[in-house]
Amino acid sequence: MGPPGAGKGTQAKRLADRFAMDHLSSGDIFRAEKAGGSGLGRTLAEYMSAGRLVPDEIVVKVMAKAVAASSAAGGLLLDGFPRTVAQAEALDGQLAAAAAPLDGVVVIVCDDEAIVERITGRRSCPSCGRVYHVKHMPPKRPGVCDACGAKLTQRKDDTEAVVRERLKAYYEQTEPVIGYYRRKGKAKVLEVDGNAAPDEVTAAMVKAVASLDK
Repeated sequence: MGPPGAGKGTQAKRLADRFAMDHLSSGDIFRAEKAGGSGLGRTLAEYMSAGRLVPDEIVVKVMAKAVAASSAAGGLLLDGFPRTVAQAEALDGQLAAAAAPLDGVVVIVCDDEAIVERITGRRSCPSCGRVYHVKHMPPKRPGVCDACGAKLTQRKDDTEAVVRERLKAYYEQTEPVIGYYRRKGKAKVLEVDGNAAPDEVTAAMVKAVASLDK
């Protein structure tokens, strides 16, 4: 868990590879379910296409289906779920029924200003997909892709106003989930400094996850 721009997706992939876990990203699962054309996928598509918030009960149904279908030897790594306390409660119920309780919650802690700088500075190549950052990983020529020479672009939702709105939503809806797990005390809540370099964050997360077996 962690705020938008904290590096959850990148770190989740690295952790999944390191521990042979099945990486269940809610965003990837939603897109796959939508593309599959099932009844659940069509319902999901209605909300996503309209830019509306997907209700908890639908999110839980989609994720419950993915969790039930997983059989990775190293277990599951949930990325982007649960995002609300209601979703966390539903997940607890499902895992209890499967006799597979949550082992831990790894929280990437990152300063708001660092997140704003990180996201608003992102630039990508529309031709080859290469990603840059105007400060931390700039192209050799400003605004031009090193690999193919195409003009770099900025995503419409990578503006400061949108990022701050996403942070506000995170603190209102998702951060309470961390408090929920702390109060319950059944899953270990582990914090990692997300302001560090990506490789340092990975090392800290590997150490945190490895500690769950002790």
